[in-house]
Amino acid sequence: MSNPTVVVVTGVSSGIGRAAAQTFAKRGCRVFGTVRSIANAISLPGVELVEMDVRDDVSVKAGIQSIVERAGRIDVLVNNAGTSLIGAVEETGASEAASLFDTNVLSILRTAQAVLPHMRAQRSGRIVNVSSVLGFLPAPYMGIYSASKHAVEGLTESLDHEVRQFGVRVTLVQPSFTRTNLDVNAPQASSKIPAYDRERGLASRAVVDSVKGAPAPDGVAKTIVEAALGNWRMRRTPGGQAALLSKLRRFMPAGPVDASLRKAFGLG
Repeated sequence: MSNPTVVVVTGVSSGIGRAAAQTFAKRGCRVFGTVRSIANAISLPGVELVEMDVRDDVSVKAGIQSIVERAGRIDVLVNNAGTSLIGAVEETGASEAASLFDTNVLSILRTAQAVLPHMRAQRSGRIVNVSSVLGFLPAPYMGIYSASKHAVEGLTESLDHEVRQFGVRVTLVQPSFTRTNLDVNAPQASSKIPAYDRERGLASRAVVDSVKGAPAPDGVAKTIVEAALGNWRMRRTPGGQAALLSKLRRFMPAGPVDASLRKAFGLG
Protein backbone atom coordinates (compact mmCIF):
# COMPACT_ATOMS: atom_id res chain seq x y z
CA MET A 1 0.00 0.00 0.00
CA SER A 2 1.37 3.42 -0.96
CA ASN A 3 1.96 5.99 1.74
CA PRO A 4 -0.84 8.57 2.11
CA THR A 5 -0.32 12.16 0.99
CA VAL A 6 0.76 14.27 3.97
CA VAL A 7 -1.16 17.53 4.17
CA VAL A 8 -0.71 20.49 6.53
CA VAL A 9 -3.59 22.97 6.84
CA THR A 10 -3.15 26.12 8.92
CA GLY A 11 -6.02 27.53 10.95
CA VAL A 12 -8.36 24.54 11.36
CA SER A 13 -10.22 25.79 14.43
CA SER A 14 -13.23 26.78 12.32
CA GLY A 15 -14.49 27.82 8.93
CA ILE A 16 -12.71 27.07 5.66
CA GLY A 17 -9.63 25.53 7.29
CA ARG A 18 -11.67 23.08 9.32
CA ALA A 19 -13.78 22.08 6.31
CA ALA A 20 -10.67 21.67 4.14
CA ALA A 21 -8.92 19.48 6.72
CA GLN A 22 -12.00 17.23 6.94
CA THR A 23 -12.23 16.97 3.15
CA PHE A 24 -8.56 15.99 2.84
CA ALA A 25 -9.04 13.35 5.54
CA LYS A 26 -12.01 11.90 3.66
CA ARG A 27 -9.78 11.63 0.58
CA GLY A 28 -7.44 9.35 2.55
CA CYS A 29 -4.71 11.89 3.23
CA ARG A 30 -2.79 12.09 6.48
CA VAL A 31 -3.81 15.54 7.70
CA PHE A 32 -2.16 17.82 10.22
CA GLY A 33 -4.16 20.87 11.25
CA THR A 34 -2.60 23.80 13.05
CA VAL A 35 -4.27 25.65 15.93
CA ARG A 36 -2.99 28.38 18.19
CA SER A 37 -3.86 26.43 21.34
CA ILE A 38 -4.31 22.67 21.62
CA ALA A 39 -5.95 23.15 25.02
CA ASN A 40 -8.74 25.29 23.53
CA ALA A 41 -9.14 23.34 20.27
CA ILE A 42 -12.05 21.07 19.43
CA SER A 43 -10.87 17.69 18.14
CA LEU A 44 -11.36 16.94 14.46
CA PRO A 45 -11.80 13.29 13.39
CA GLY A 46 -9.03 12.13 11.07
CA VAL A 47 -6.94 15.25 11.68
CA GLU A 48 -3.85 15.44 13.89
CA LEU A 49 -3.77 18.81 15.63
CA VAL A 50 -0.51 20.71 15.94
CA GLU A 51 -0.04 23.79 18.11
CA MET A 52 1.41 26.56 15.96
CA ASP A 53 1.08 30.34 15.93
CA VAL A 54 1.58 31.45 12.32
CA ARG A 55 2.62 34.91 13.59
CA ASP A 56 5.64 33.54 15.43
CA ASP A 57 8.82 32.37 13.68
CA VAL A 58 9.88 29.95 16.40
CA SER A 59 6.41 28.45 16.71
CA VAL A 60 6.15 27.87 12.94
CA LYS A 61 9.56 26.24 12.68
CA ALA A 62 8.86 24.00 15.67
CA GLY A 63 5.40 23.03 14.38
CA ILE A 64 6.61 22.11 10.91
CA GLN A 65 9.59 20.20 12.30
CA SER A 66 7.30 18.18 14.59
CA ILE A 67 5.15 17.20 11.59
CA VAL A 68 8.20 16.11 9.57
CA GLU A 69 9.41 14.04 12.51
CA ARG A 70 6.02 12.32 12.82
CA ALA A 71 5.19 11.83 9.13
CA GLY A 72 8.61 11.83 7.46
CA ARG A 73 7.57 14.33 4.79
CA ILE A 74 5.13 17.09 3.83
CA ASP A 75 3.47 16.86 0.43
CA VAL A 76 0.95 19.70 0.66
CA LEU A 77 0.86 22.93 2.64
CA VAL A 78 -2.41 24.88 2.73
CA ASN A 79 -1.99 28.43 4.03
CA ASN A 80 -5.50 29.19 5.22
CA ALA A 81 -5.04 31.06 8.50
CA GLY A 82 -6.05 34.70 8.22
CA THR A 83 -7.97 37.62 9.67
CA SER A 84 -10.00 40.55 8.41
CA LEU A 85 -10.47 44.25 9.13
CA ILE A 86 -13.15 46.78 8.24
CA GLY A 87 -12.44 50.49 8.10
CA ALA A 88 -11.60 53.35 5.78
CA VAL A 89 -7.96 53.51 4.77
CA GLU A 90 -7.62 56.95 6.36
CA GLU A 91 -8.82 55.71 9.75
CA THR A 92 -6.74 52.51 9.86
CA GLY A 93 -3.64 52.78 12.01
CA ALA A 94 -0.28 51.55 10.77
CA SER A 95 -0.06 49.13 13.71
CA GLU A 96 -3.44 47.63 12.80
CA ALA A 97 -2.35 47.23 9.19
CA ALA A 98 0.94 45.67 10.26
CA SER A 99 -0.87 43.17 12.48
CA LEU A 100 -3.18 42.12 9.66
CA PHE A 101 -0.28 41.76 7.21
CA ASP A 102 1.59 39.71 9.81
CA THR A 103 -1.28 37.20 9.92
CA ASN A 104 -2.31 37.22 6.26
CA VAL A 105 1.01 37.64 4.43
CA LEU A 106 4.05 37.10 6.64
CA SER A 107 2.53 33.88 7.97
CA ILE A 108 2.77 32.48 4.44
CA LEU A 109 6.41 33.57 4.25
CA ARG A 110 7.11 31.77 7.56
CA THR A 111 5.37 28.51 6.68
CA ALA A 112 6.77 28.40 3.13
CA GLN A 113 10.31 28.94 4.41
CA ALA A 114 9.77 26.17 6.96
CA VAL A 115 8.44 23.54 4.52
CA LEU A 116 10.45 24.32 1.38
CA PRO A 117 13.74 22.73 2.51
CA HIS A 118 11.84 19.45 2.93
CA MET A 119 9.94 19.80 -0.35
CA ARG A 120 13.12 20.67 -2.23
CA ALA A 121 14.87 17.63 -0.78
CA GLN A 122 12.06 15.29 -1.85
CA ARG A 123 11.76 17.11 -5.23
CA SER A 124 7.99 17.47 -4.95
CA GLY A 125 5.31 19.43 -3.17
CA ARG A 126 2.33 21.73 -3.54
CA ILE A 127 1.64 24.94 -1.61
CA VAL A 128 -1.92 26.29 -1.71
CA ASN A 129 -2.42 29.88 -0.57
CA VAL A 130 -5.97 30.93 0.25
CA SER A 131 -6.48 34.39 -1.20
CA SER A 132 -9.86 36.05 -1.88
CA VAL A 133 -11.82 37.69 -4.66
CA LEU A 134 -10.65 40.88 -2.94
CA GLY A 135 -7.18 39.90 -4.13
CA PHE A 136 -8.27 41.00 -7.61
CA LEU A 137 -11.35 43.15 -6.86
CA PRO A 138 -10.65 45.59 -3.98
CA ALA A 139 -13.62 46.52 -1.83
CA PRO A 140 -14.47 49.81 -0.11
CA TYR A 141 -13.80 49.88 3.64
CA MET A 142 -11.74 46.70 3.35
CA GLY A 143 -8.68 48.38 1.86
CA ILE A 144 -6.03 46.89 4.15
CA TYR A 145 -7.53 43.40 3.88
CA SER A 146 -7.68 43.78 0.08
CA ALA A 147 -4.07 44.97 0.06
CA SER A 148 -3.00 41.91 2.05
CA LYS A 149 -4.68 39.58 -0.42
CA HIS A 150 -3.10 41.43 -3.36
CA ALA A 151 0.23 40.80 -1.61
CA VAL A 152 -0.62 37.10 -1.28
CA GLU A 153 -1.31 36.97 -5.02
CA GLY A 154 2.03 38.56 -5.93
CA LEU A 155 3.98 36.47 -3.44
CA THR A 156 2.38 33.28 -4.75
CA GLU A 157 3.13 33.93 -8.41
CA SER A 158 6.75 34.88 -7.70
CA LEU A 159 7.29 31.89 -5.41
CA ASP A 160 5.89 29.49 -8.00
CA HIS A 161 8.41 30.72 -10.57
CA GLU A 162 11.24 30.16 -8.12
CA VAL A 163 10.42 26.67 -6.81
CA ARG A 164 9.06 24.83 -9.84
CA GLN A 165 12.67 23.88 -10.69
CA PHE A 166 12.52 21.63 -7.60
CA GLY A 167 9.25 19.93 -8.53
CA VAL A 168 7.25 22.21 -6.22
CA ARG A 169 4.26 24.25 -7.41
CA VAL A 170 2.39 27.06 -5.68
CA THR A 171 -1.22 27.97 -6.36
CA LEU A 172 -4.05 30.28 -5.28
CA VAL A 173 -7.66 29.70 -4.24
CA GLN A 174 -9.87 32.79 -4.41
CA PRO A 175 -13.14 32.40 -2.49
CA SER A 176 -15.85 35.01 -2.25
CA PHE A 177 -17.93 35.58 0.88
CA THR A 178 -18.31 32.31 2.75
CA ARG A 179 -20.56 31.55 5.71
CA THR A 180 -17.93 31.66 8.46
CA ASN A 181 -17.28 33.86 11.48
CA LEU A 182 -14.34 35.63 9.81
CA ASP A 183 -16.31 38.45 8.16
CA VAL A 184 -19.34 38.46 10.47
CA ASN A 185 -17.04 39.10 13.43
CA ALA A 186 -14.46 41.17 11.54
CA PRO A 187 -12.81 43.78 13.77
CA GLN A 188 -13.14 47.44 12.84
CA ALA A 189 -10.45 50.08 12.71
CA SER A 190 -10.12 51.55 16.19
CA SER A 191 -9.68 55.26 15.35
CA LYS A 192 -12.97 55.98 13.61
CA ILE A 193 -13.43 59.24 11.71
CA PRO A 194 -17.07 60.42 11.92
CA ALA A 195 -17.09 61.61 8.29
CA TYR A 196 -16.97 57.95 7.23
CA ASP A 197 -19.64 56.69 9.65
CA ARG A 198 -22.56 56.54 7.21
CA GLU A 199 -20.82 54.74 4.36
CA ARG A 200 -18.79 52.51 6.67
CA GLY A 201 -22.02 51.42 8.36
CA LEU A 202 -23.62 50.63 5.01
CA ALA A 203 -20.59 48.65 3.88
CA SER A 204 -20.38 46.74 7.17
CA ARG A 205 -24.04 45.73 6.98
CA ALA A 206 -23.58 44.67 3.36
CA VAL A 207 -20.68 42.41 4.39
CA VAL A 208 -22.68 40.82 7.22
CA ASP A 209 -25.71 40.28 4.97
CA SER A 210 -23.53 38.78 2.22
CA VAL A 211 -21.89 36.36 4.66
CA LYS A 212 -25.22 35.29 6.16
CA GLY A 213 -26.52 34.49 2.67
CA ALA A 214 -23.29 32.90 1.47
CA PRO A 215 -22.68 29.17 0.99
CA ALA A 216 -21.05 27.04 3.69
CA PRO A 217 -17.28 26.46 3.51
CA ASP A 218 -17.62 23.02 1.89
CA GLY A 219 -17.41 24.35 -1.67
CA VAL A 220 -14.25 26.29 -0.93
CA ALA A 221 -12.81 23.24 0.85
CA LYS A 222 -13.43 21.12 -2.25
CA THR A 223 -11.68 23.72 -4.42
CA ILE A 224 -8.68 23.74 -2.05
CA VAL A 225 -8.40 19.95 -2.28
CA GLU A 226 -8.57 20.13 -6.09
CA ALA A 227 -5.86 22.82 -6.08
CA ALA A 228 -3.68 20.63 -3.86
CA LEU A 229 -4.16 17.23 -5.46
CA GLY A 230 -5.28 17.98 -9.01
CA ASN A 231 -3.48 19.34 -12.04
CA TRP A 232 -1.66 22.58 -11.28
CA ARG A 233 -3.37 25.87 -12.14
CA MET A 234 -2.26 29.23 -10.79
CA ARG A 235 -5.77 30.30 -9.75
CA ARG A 236 -8.93 28.49 -8.83
CA THR A 237 -12.19 30.20 -7.88
CA PRO A 238 -15.00 28.18 -6.28
CA GLY A 239 -18.20 27.99 -8.32
CA GLY A 240 -20.87 30.63 -7.84
CA GLN A 241 -20.18 34.25 -6.98
CA ALA A 242 -16.37 33.92 -6.90
CA ALA A 243 -16.22 32.48 -10.42
CA LEU A 244 -18.68 35.12 -11.67
CA LEU A 245 -16.70 37.99 -10.17
CA SER A 246 -13.50 36.66 -11.70
CA LYS A 247 -15.10 36.69 -15.16
CA LEU A 248 -16.59 40.15 -14.63
CA ARG A 249 -13.22 41.56 -13.59
CA ARG A 250 -11.51 40.12 -16.66
CA PHE A 251 -14.08 40.82 -19.34
CA MET A 252 -16.32 43.75 -18.29
CA PRO A 253 -15.30 47.41 -18.69
CA ALA A 254 -14.00 49.06 -15.53
CA GLY A 255 -16.92 51.50 -15.23
CA PRO A 256 -19.72 48.91 -14.87
CA VAL A 257 -17.57 46.79 -12.53
CA ASP A 258 -16.98 49.84 -10.32
CA ALA A 259 -20.68 50.74 -10.26
CA SER A 260 -21.70 47.15 -9.51
CA LEU A 261 -19.22 46.93 -6.63
CA ARG A 262 -20.44 50.15 -5.05
CA LYS A 263 -24.03 48.98 -5.32
CA ALA A 264 -23.17 45.65 -3.71
CA PHE A 265 -21.68 47.48 -0.73
CA GLY A 266 -24.70 49.78 -0.41
CA LEU A 267 -22.88 52.87 -1.65
CA GLY A 268 -25.13 53.53 -4.66
